[in-house]
Amino acid sequence: MSSTRRLTVAQALVRFLAAQYTERDGARHRLIAGTWGIFGHGNVAGIGQALLEAQEETMPFHQGRNEQSMVHAAVGYARQLNRLSAQAVTTSIGPGATNLVTGAALATVNRLPVLLLPGDYFATRTADPLLQQLEHPVSADVSVNDTLRPVSRYFDRIHRPEALIPSALNAMRVLADPVETGAVTLALPQDVQAEAYDWPEEFFADRIWQVRRPAPEPAEVAEAVHAIRAAERPLIVAGGGVHHSEAEDALKALVDATGIPVASTQAGKGSLRHDHPADLGGIGHTGTAVCDDIARTADLVIGVGTRYTDFTTASATLFQNPDVRFLNLNVTAFDAHKLSARTLVADARAGLDALTEALSGHRVDAAYEAEYRAGKERWEQVVDAVYRADDENQVPTQTQVLGALDSVVGDDDVVINAAGSLPGDLHKLWRARSPRQYHLEYGYSCMGYEIPAGIGVQQAAPSTPVWSLVGDGTYLMMPTEIVTAVQEGLPVNLVLIQNHGYASIGGLSEETGGERFGTAYRYRAADGTFSGAPLPVDLAANAASLGMDVIRAKTVRELRDALATARASDRPTCVYVETDPTPTAPAAQAWWDVPVAEVASREAANRARETYDQHVQGRRRHL
Repeated sequence: MSSTRRLTVAQALVRFLAAQYTERDGARHRLIAGTWGIFGHGNVAGIGQALLEAQEETMPFHQGRNEQSMVHAAVGYARQLNRLSAQAVTTSIGPGATNLVTGAALATVNRLPVLLLPGDYFATRTADPLLQQLEHPVSADVSVNDTLRPVSRYFDRIHRPEALIPSALNAMRVLADPVETGAVTLALPQDVQAEAYDWPEEFFADRIWQVRRPAPEPAEVAEAVHAIRAAERPLIVAGGGVHHSEAEDALKALVDATGIPVASTQAGKGSLRHDHPADLGGIGHTGTAVCDDIARTADLVIGVGTRYTDFTTASATLFQNPDVRFLNLNVTAFDAHKLSARTLVADARAGLDALTEALSGHRVDAAYEAEYRAGKERWEQVVDAVYRADDENQVPTQTQVLGALDSVVGDDDVVINAAGSLPGDLHKLWRARSPRQYHLEYGYSCMGYEIPAGIGVQQAAPSTPVWSLVGDGTYLMMPTEIVTAVQEGLPVNLVLIQNHGYASIGGLSEETGGERFGTAYRYRAADGTFSGAPLPVDLAANAASLGMDVIRAKTVRELRDALATARASDRPTCVYVETDPTPTAPAAQAWWDVPVAEVASREAANRARETYDQHVQGRRRHL
């Protein structure tokens, strides 16, 4: 007869999570390495009490300031560790739980694992309605946690103690599966969290979840090789799956052998070092000129670990060769079949290794190599020009901020960004020197991600300098985890760029006939518009008030010195700079479909519609 242990549901769950591991290529990792939490009445006496008992011995606890940002920190942690280790997030019922939704969506969109443990109503309904409970008039079992269903890869509500066993196992299965992973939610009714049960000891035994590297089918490899050998202008599009699979060396081996050039999505940038002769940089709306030029004429596009968002395809206008076909290597069949592609459903590294072996002796035409290498050299000159400041005593432009940072960072530093005008500038211009250096969350492009994600990355890589790049609009969304970085002694570097508004959307608004409406941070003028003087906010003082060391830089020279000081510091440090708003980044090299008003009373919108109608003519379906 097997032995049992009497624990509450919350205690049993924490003990179970502490015994879960992933393993890939012989290396083992804690699957749930720690738990973030903010406590309220919905979780303080259940999960909170269980975490108190576990403390640092079996389950490290991290105190957050905002529920959404705790998820962002956990996502940053998981991405830095190639999805092999994750973190949990616990909240109370009510607004704490609904604050998880944005973070959960970000995790699931980006295929990154995070375990969510929100409190819920009483399963026994003895307290009904309790504080913060949603009363649904026709479905008594609905709670606010049901908002997490569409953004979770697995969801369950634990109404009985014994139900935890199959649900917890399913949760781990999904988190560890590279095909299924994303946000996983176990909603925990308050009374059930505290209820005791006799648990089988086997439930708490160490359990290893193998992170598979599925090999490609031989028939698919043969078809892929035939397509590549027949192509005259092949192009690889490297997505985030290259990094998740740790397939960078396999990609380099294939490229070195065949000469096929590589374009990168936001998630895939850094798959090759920037100075590799076949690395063409970013692709699509925020791509480089050489990359988009090659994409327009490519006759075979080889997607590796990418899901082909509209930014990558320039809203279905980029790949213009009439004979273009697609070959997609992806561990997820859903993504492999996009664009009517030939498929290679497999782990990225396993698939690339198979292609390299089967393509032995094959290489693209020398003229094609010379063409894209020359284009790469021309683009490098563009980057040099926008990075350079002829007068180092001038107020820096945003691209000169990137140039100054480029001169300071080391090969293994991590640069984090998610929203605003910076993602476009970084995708075009940043010279990624290592696989983890370029950390752009552009699947959900969530303002407020950068600071908490920096904390997560710093937890995952304690000795690595981490840079969170934010504009003033993003900073105002979610600066609160600065307090957490200070509390934990995590030396995250914050580069805070003040440009007095939503610069990216302001530019987009102007292009689409919106005349920058509602995008500037200015006083309301007499005519009712926000066109007065800039608001006198001091974001540097705010960061200092939250505990950060702050360095103010007014010139390019001061900025470079400030960045070097921040990198050498062992404390959370903010480098604050107000930039020259003059646009200096290269213009978009490909289109992005943002529908424009078909009829309007203002001339700006009518002109924008004319331009829009011209661009949509280039859209095509790849069948």
